[in-house]
Amino acid sequence: MTFLPKPKLHHPHLACNTLGYTRRDYEGAISTLCAGCGHDSISAAIVRACFELDLPPHRIAKLSGIGCSSKTPTYFLGNSHGFNSVHGRMPSVLTGANLANRELIYLGVSGDGDSASIGLGQFAHAMRRGVNMTYIVENNGVYGLTKGQFSATSDKGAKNKSGAVNKDEAIDLVGLAIELGASFVARSFSGDKAQLVPLIKAALTHQGAAFIDVISPCVTFNNHQGSTKSFDYVREHNEAVNFLDVIAGQEEITVDYAPGAVELVRQHDGSLLRLRKLGEDDYDPRDRAAAAAFLERHRRAGEIVTGLLYLDPEASELHHALGTTATPLNTLGEDKLCPGAAALERLNASLR
Repeated sequence: MTFLPKPKLHHPHLACNTLGYTRRDYEGAISTLCAGCGHDSISAAIVRACFELDLPPHRIAKLSGIGCSSKTPTYFLGNSHGFNSVHGRMPSVLTGANLANRELIYLGVSGDGDSASIGLGQFAHAMRRGVNMTYIVENNGVYGLTKGQFSATSDKGAKNKSGAVNKDEAIDLVGLAIELGASFVARSFSGDKAQLVPLIKAALTHQGAAFIDVISPCVTFNNHQGSTKSFDYVREHNEAVNFLDVIAGQEEITVDYAPGAVELVRQHDGSLLRLRKLGEDDYDPRDRAAAAAFLERHRRAGEIVTGLLYLDPEASELHHALGTTATPLNTLGEDKLCPGAAALERLNASLR
């Protein structure tokens, strides 16, 4: 099946961002996914997030693996760098690209099969190493390209379209990301752009490994009664932990008040913000253990927790750990890339 490309002509009155780009400039080809697929909603959220952040498309590198989800980079950021890797290997390819050129913004898109099965080890090491990337898993709980078998994220007890029951425990990628050291961890729903767009914007501006698990129903194989990743099930069991937005930099507003107290804070626009500081017994999203316990408690209650679940405000990323050069490798001269035998001998001597 083939489709004509989107027309290049734009309406003269389309809104532009500060770079002069319209939202259309962040789109890609026409989607060939099933009509109503949640993945297309995620693509639209990525387009909106990049448009609103005023990101130059040529500074974004989008990478993917294999699966319905890994096809989606074709449908957004058509003017960005792109690489479609083999099954489950997106994280290592992205890591290599990131180490070679830290000046790009890296966006990895994967699926529950691509990341939770064949690519689970790759996912784990990208998280623990703190690769500076936004890692989005479009999680539908099935293998959509091979007729809807259960994936590793399918909940135990869920039914597939033919009525078979999943007898295996599910892999919770959010819980794993928190445990492995990701410094920004969130979950959302493809049908909730009001939550998803700010999460993507926050992840794209975060320095470190940012992971977002997006429940994205498969309308063909996993949107029926008995599925725990259908549109109806997620809407009925969605437990949002916070309301999110990303705010452009302004002069810092500071307050100092006791835990459990209420403070009125005047904002830049003149409005008043009523703050209630969390008490010692409340859930702090900066506490890795508390985040994991909170997720487990709600999982046992059959609830899908969405929102920003964990954030390390002091996060570092892989370049800081390795002490790499800030200059992209493709712009270094031969004298830097090949410093000669004397430099090699000094390096070898330091390791003896």
